[in-house]
Amino acid sequence: MDNGRTMQRPGGRSARVRTAVHAAALELLETHPWEEISVPLVAEVSGVHQATIYRRWGTMSALLNDVVTEWSATTASLPDTGSLREDLEIYAAAVATSLQKGNVPLILRAVVMDIHPGQRRAASAAFIERERQLQTMLDRSEGRGEPTPTLQELLELLVAPLYFYALFTEPLSKVETTRLVDRLLDVVERRLGSV
Repeated sequence: MDNGRTMQRPGGRSARVRTAVHAAALELLETHPWEEISVPLVAEVSGVHQATIYRRWGTMSALLNDVVTEWSATTASLPDTGSLREDLEIYAAAVATSLQKGNVPLILRAVVMDIHPGQRRAASAAFIERERQLQTMLDRSEGRGEPTPTLQELLELLVAPLYFYALFTEPLSKVETTRLVDRLLDVVERRLGSV
């Protein structure tokens, strides 16, 4: 999905182009089957010449990856309440809420549709940035002396289920996200208790 280009966050005309193209891609994801969406169609809807889109993103996959990266960077920011449990509950509820918005599951499904069997995939910029943010949350917790999950435990027991349910059934409710946080922290307590 990543074509090796570095997506920057420019201002001015470049920012307007990016905003228009992102909006067009989101609109098309809501109104067209994934197979029908193409760079020429995005160009038509956005009013941005397709040569500009090809030059900037190269492929629909790269464009959608940029849309997901932008969404991830601006959605569900990580809180710092002074308590890991509260931080995780607020974060999980915010992610679940954002996943209820109509176009977010569509974006995620479109990205998943670009996975090809047998091909290795590099981690997306959105995933790498979110991992960095989550690790910062965990480092703060550890610094306060709280029982702290590893990043892998956090991803597997809290983050992955949030996206799994949003992709394949319905996004989780606040009660269900709290249950995931409880389970994660129970696993951590058991792991630390057995050391």
